[in-house]
Amino acid sequence: MAGRGAEQHPHGADRLCAAGDRVYSRAVRRGRVPRTDAETVPCLLELALLHPDPDDMDWLVPTSPQEVMTRLLRGVYDEVRESQRRVGSAVAAFERYAGLGRQLGALAAPAEGSAIRVLDGLSRIQAAMDEATEACTTEVLTVQPGGIRREAELTEGLHRALALRGRGVRMRDLYTHVARHGQGLLNYLELMGDTVEARTLDEVIDRLILFDRTVAFIPANADRTMALELRHPALVEYLVTVFERLWRLAIPLTAPLPDTGIEGISHREQSIAALLAEGHQDAVIAERLGISVRTCRAHIARLSETLGAASRTQLGVRIAQVGLDRRRGRALPAGALTAPDQESPSVR
Repeated sequence: MAGRGAEQHPHGADRLCAAGDRVYSRAVRRGRVPRTDAETVPCLLELALLHPDPDDMDWLVPTSPQEVMTRLLRGVYDEVRESQRRVGSAVAAFERYAGLGRQLGALAAPAEGSAIRVLDGLSRIQAAMDEATEACTTEVLTVQPGGIRREAELTEGLHRALALRGRGVRMRDLYTHVARHGQGLLNYLELMGDTVEARTLDEVIDRLILFDRTVAFIPANADRTMALELRHPALVEYLVTVFERLWRLAIPLTAPLPDTGIEGISHREQSIAALLAEGHQDAVIAERLGISVRTCRAHIARLSETLGAASRTQLGVRIAQVGLDRRRGRALPAGALTAPDQESPSVR
């Protein structure tokens, strides 16, 4: 009966249920009540508000209200004392942790705690990017790897770009040459007008976004669901230097790509040839140039046909013969392309 009552009447003596209040009030007025009256309110026995009459166990007598009050006040006092103890423990813990924080701050460089922040999840990355966009007043530098920019990728950051344009912030973007063939990018640049200047390279570094040369964002994993927010001056300055050097090597999007100087070999095939000469596999070459592996292999097949190579080994020899293994973009001397069956002194 007691266990069942605990489930049916989950309350304390300071707030009796309506049925319990009626039975206890009756017991106080009359001095006692039959045990049967308390069967529906076992809470009165569990809380010791009623107890058996020593002279007749079929009756229950009430505990005096004064004793109940004393017991209630003692319980409240115990609760208050326990709360004070917990507050004291929390304050002591806070003071201890704060002391550790001061020690760490004394050992660390100024602002070291916020110099590198890991952003886990796309929502946190977007929020941090939006915050940096709002604070930006002068310049944004970006490196966008990969090939043709998908419409979704361009739309994702369009609200930030428009906000920056509205404040007169200048933007410079670096892409791979392949991005030139995407209509979405051309539409984006037309929308942004002279606010954005774009250039392209055969290949670029991984994604990089710099705001006012004070904060940078770079990927922290392969699928870009994590990022690093960098505010350390030395790190940001280093990344700005990398960007500026790439920018000087890049070709304005409005300018045509330079001719390779070799009939039948395109600028992209020249880039592929140079990477082949460095020993890279097809998948690596495709990723670095922002093209698919299938497209990369089609270019390699055309290279082999143009240079008269019957195997990959022979293709490497032919690439070296005509100088395609040299730094890309350097002009080749006239007549550098020798006939496939002609021995060349430049063979290595």
